[in-house]
Amino acid sequence: MRYLVIVFCGVITLLGLAGTVRAADTPSVEEIVRKSNLAAYYGGDDGRAQVNMVITDAQGRKRKRDFVILRQDKTDGGGQYFYVYFKKPSDVRKMVFMVHKHIKKDDDRWLYLPALDLVKRIAASDKRTSFVGSHFFYEDVSGRAITEDKHKLVETTADHYVLHSTPKNPDSVEFSAYTLWIDKTTFMPVKAEYLDKQGRKYRRVEALAVEAVQGIPTVTKSRVSDLVTGASTVSEFKKIKYNTGIKERIFTERYLRKPPREVRR
Repeated sequence: MRYLVIVFCGVITLLGLAGTVRAADTPSVEEIVRKSNLAAYYGGDDGRAQVNMVITDAQGRKRKRDFVILRQDKTDGGGQYFYVYFKKPSDVRKMVFMVHKHIKKDDDRWLYLPALDLVKRIAASDKRTSFVGSHFFYEDVSGRAITEDKHKLVETTADHYVLHSTPKNPDSVEFSAYTLWIDKTTFMPVKAEYLDKQGRKYRRVEALAVEAVQGIPTVTKSRVSDLVTGASTVSEFKKIKYNTGIKERIFTERYLRKPPREVRR
């Protein structure tokens, strides 16, 4: 679904032959980043999808996660709410992950663990740790704020703007830089590759399939790959709907223990 990208990221397209365009035809890097953020995370005023996730470890062993995700925007490019309800397997059933995304401060994140009947706050320092044992990070669900990195346009091909980005606060993340491919027509990010602190490529996030849903380019399959171990996580998105009129009250701590009808059906 669009709002999961870079997480669950962008629209994959066939790479065209490298080419150039006149400087006057190329938007500023700030405009590219702004439009890409809107395209990736703000489709419609709200959204809902069922997600089937398959986690493959370095030995080829697979684990599955099935969940429903709800999103509501406060404003385009502004704050958002996310609610993730797990249905399968039994060890994660009824677990809930909720995010209140902020623009000028750290996001608020909660994880409800039904086996312990415990609501856990996820610290900002843990936002780039594994999301329920997958190769996605907690931060991937709601996205990384565009103001946290410095962005530079390094190449323009026939189909993509290619950006090189570095963190403004290197000590807060595990990567030293990443390269982002953005579709020139839709401004959707289609691939991201990350470098570790030694400058080695270690992580790739990409979309594998896209469909138009209610006229909105929408990810229906995405993958995160660990380039060191060969492990990966693939997510497929089904029953996607936009502008459903999701109620803001759902995104409160009350509904961590009491999942709403919108995620149980």
